[in-house]
Amino acid sequence: MKIKKYTTLLVLWLGFTAQVSAEKIQFELSIEIPKINASEYHAPYLATWIETADRQTVLATSLWYDDQEKWLKDIRQWWRKTGRTQAKPYDGVTGATRRPGMHKLVLKSQDIAESLETGEYVMMVEAAREVGGREVLSLPFSWPVKEDTAVKAQGEKELGSVTLIIKHL
Repeated sequence: MKIKKYTTLLVLWLGFTAQVSAEKIQFELSIEIPKINASEYHAPYLATWIETADRQTVLATSLWYDDQEKWLKDIRQWWRKTGRTQAKPYDGVTGATRRPGMHKLVLKSQDIAESLETGEYVMMVEAAREVGGREVLSLPFSWPVKEDTAVKAQGEKELGSVTLIIKHL
């Protein structure tokens, strides 16, 4: 009798797990890089990663930089949390630096979904500019998402408006 009960529970659990993992979720970041009047302007290096509520790094999700790796250390929090332990090619989405304007970044949702357990998380966004400043924004979210979610943060200098949208496809 106990074996049948546990078998039923196992089948129900496996069915639930398959349904959750089969569900398609999209993680999208909209990042505004403000226009800065400076005699020597350099596009910022930018990194994004996910942390738990107690600041443990879960996953590196993106990195924008040019071919000068020596400046990656200027993205200080990212470097300390995950950057220095990575090797080229860096984990997550890599790409060139971006000029001022609004930029949309669709993250590798499957990798993110597989890395998260039920709980509270923070999407971190850090920008650093040569001969410029540095800024870090955090966008908290809960996992799993039951309905489409949008979280916004406003930068003061190196970043403008940043929005994380997590939606069901």
